[in-house]
Amino acid sequence: MSTGSRLSTTDWAVLASLLECEAHGFRIAALLAPDGELGQIWRVQRAQVYRAIERLLARGLIEAVRHEEGLAGPPRTLYRATPLGQSQALEWLNQPVTRLRYGRSDLRLKLAFLLRLECSLKPLLQAQEAVYRQILRELEAQQPLQATGVQRVSLLWRLEMARASLRFVEQMQEPEDATHN
Repeated sequence: MSTGSRLSTTDWAVLASLLECEAHGFRIAALLAPDGELGQIWRVQRAQVYRAIERLLARGLIEAVRHEEGLAGPPRTLYRATPLGQSQALEWLNQPVTRLRYGRSDLRLKLAFLLRLECSLKPLLQAQEAVYRQILRELEAQQPLQATGVQRVSLLWRLEMARASLRFVEQMQEPEDATHN
């Protein structure tokens, strides 16, 4: 993932949104706005969307396909992911996060995009479960109950976050009808 490895979460979100269909920046910004469908997971201001589009264009991950007349204002440029952009975005979507704190943003964003694309969550969730189990083992090996002071605060917090993150991934793997009892 050399071309995209330096992309921000916002860059990835803009790129992944273009896997669904061609779109202009305003549509992507609406999707990621606080009241947009994905805004509850990752909020992006319109100016950030347009900066991400510029970065993605410069890296050859997206391309402009045509202009579309807007209801007001100048014509809007529609973009789509290039084949390189498509492969990198799909790779990112299926790659587990390696830090607990990214579960709150990147992991949930990946799951949301996979659902929107009607892709299986199973490969990502299984890989994520393995990562979280490893993190949990490493934290437990540090014996947080025997730690003192600030180290105890940090270890106990991370341990509980690892447990909660693992439970989340396990629940996401359960059949949907089993979770609605």
